[in-house]
Amino acid sequence: MLQINDKITIQDWELTENFTRAQGPGGQNVNKVSTAVELRFEAARSPNLLVPVKTRLKKLAGRKWTSDGAIILRVEDTRSQARNREIAKDRLKQLILQALIQPKRRIATRPTLGSQKRRLAGKLQRGVVKSLRGKVKDVE
Repeated sequence: MLQINDKITIQDWELTENFTRAQGPGGQNVNKVSTAVELRFEAARSPNLLVPVKTRLKKLAGRKWTSDGAIILRVEDTRSQARNREIAKDRLKQLILQALIQPKRRIATRPTLGSQKRRLAGKLQRGVVKSLRGKVKDVE
């Protein structure tokens, strides 16, 4: 069981762990020991998460979200299987906590009159600078 906050806990049936061999340097240890962890969380079927939280979680997860509604996190940061399991669960917890935060609604505002005038004055000044770059005519 994974405790997210006071109200949300993820049950064991929602989490599946697979262990595979890690990539990268590590000598013979990499070839013998399955230390990489692939944590699968059935987010779409989770009864503990509300629908708006699930939609935000899907957006945050990106490519980690599968077509059947699961989140797959692969961790092979350390050479210890136990530490990789802890890291994977912590990353899942942080992802869910981030999805719990409801974003503020943006209130549309208009630019002030002073900022509009400054913008137009800057554009006019820039146009003058560019027009002075032209060919110089001889007056005779």
